[in-house]
Amino acid sequence: MNFKKITILLLVLLVADQALKIWIKTHMTLDEAIMVVPTWFQLRFIENNGAAFGMRLATGGAFDWGKLALSLFRLAMIGLLGYYLRYLGKRKTPAGVLVGLTLILAGAIGNMIDSAFYGLIFSASTPTEVAHFGGSYAPLMMGRVVDMFYFPLFQWNGVPGWLSFLVDSRNYFFGAIFNLADAYISVAVVYLLIFQYKFFK
Repeated sequence: MNFKKITILLLVLLVADQALKIWIKTHMTLDEAIMVVPTWFQLRFIENNGAAFGMRLATGGAFDWGKLALSLFRLAMIGLLGYYLRYLGKRKTPAGVLVGLTLILAGAIGNMIDSAFYGLIFSASTPTEVAHFGGSYAPLMMGRVVDMFYFPLFQWNGVPGWLSFLVDSRNYFFGAIFNLADAYISVAVVYLLIFQYKFFK
């Protein structure tokens, strides 16, 4: 698998991620839900400050130095992963390893685009108002990440406190709301650990 194919795959993944996020952002109000499969699969629009799977980051106003530091760290990691992927692409590296790492890179870049630029190019999303292009709700690097996939599989009432991270505020198991970029990263990590662990040894 050569560098050109890796680049094409990366671009396809990024376009899919961003196209869905932009559609959600410009067609749904905050916390609006579209029932895809009744009772267990919804498109539910939320935003978060940069953590995966809808987890919240503490913020300190319109400009948050902690968020900026995290964003700069992520940019550095994206650069290193991109360099490593290009390095492996020039060698006899199994295609599965390259695909897995490309998925991780696409996921990282996809969420970084939201955080870096969405605040500059969109108006704010609210529970009563759909965002539009041409607004601005936050400075560079201070935007929020768009999440939409929600699978409230079943309610788990009486969940022990030490397992509370497995449920959402309404006690639904796997209450995380995530996006395509998060899915790319999660699928790739599991795939690499199960099927490509020998390469990394």
